[in-house]
Amino acid sequence: MYNKILLAVDLNDEPGAAKLAKYGTALARMCQAEVHVISVVPNMGFSLVGSAFSGDFAGSVMEETRVALHKWVDTVLGIEAHLHIEQGTVYDKIIRTADAIEADAIVVGAHRPELRDYLVGPNAARVVRHANQSVLVVR
Repeated sequence: MYNKILLAVDLNDEPGAAKLAKYGTALARMCQAEVHVISVVPNMGFSLVGSAFSGDFAGSVMEETRVALHKWVDTVLGIEAHLHIEQGTVYDKIIRTADAIEADAIVVGAHRPELRDYLVGPNAARVVRHANQSVLVVR
């Protein structure tokens, strides 16, 4: 069915990340698929806002994310996985990584839509609309 699955995890949403792990690992085991996990650090914003942070703030955020992702994989995911940490637009980095690793499927978490989601569009919806792969959305 699927040979390579990309799990897109939001480490700031612990309950959602745990649920994503449950469904993602079940799918991976069922398919005997290789698992990749991505966590995306959003851009710091406009250059004016970014300049307010200390010199290597972005680097320290990326390092903290790396440590947190390793811990999450070890404690919550519980299976072997290839890790990817990116910085940028969340949905874009998920799609680009899925294409780069030639994933067959993406597992992404989503919350219940709010009014602002209909105006801006949540990351999960954008991944569903633009990805070349099958997408499993976990709520």
